[in-house]
Amino acid sequence: MSIDRDEILVVGTIPAPQQDGEVSAAARSAAEEGRIKQFREDTREKRIEIARELEHATRKKVAWGVQAGGTRTVFTSLSAPVMTRLRQPERQVLDTLVDAGVARSRSDALGWCVKLVAQHSESWLAELRDAMAKVEDVRRAGPDSTATQDPDTTES
Repeated sequence: MSIDRDEILVVGTIPAPQQDGEVSAAARSAAEEGRIKQFREDTREKRIEIARELEHATRKKVAWGVQAGGTRTVFTSLSAPVMTRLRQPERQVLDTLVDAGVARSRSDALGWCVKLVAQHSESWLAELRDAMAKVEDVRRAGPDSTATQDPDTTES
């Protein structure tokens, strides 16, 4: 499960289909995709019910996915608009990707760039997230936290 400001993504794992003998990667992938498709159909109503309750409780959208073997599929996912200001050199990078057919639009090009950065700097991003979590722990333990307030100074 992963959570951000807008969305909760729940990705479950189901058993990969059993296959006899040696099968090609394409056959294995097709079997896994078939298992995922069946799982999606079989669980649709229950997932909708859970999502409604969770969305009501958290005020965030809920997205679903599943992994079977080496195939991971996200069924639904929020595409959130993000306002950004880019200077000409950054816009030229996006326009080059669009002109080369790598992306359909500047928005797609920016998404492509973000995925590429995440792919090549995942360990750094993980370290940054850990550091942010430690800062949050220190803040919670600070003098303004309710757990450390002196009961004699608490207003009634």
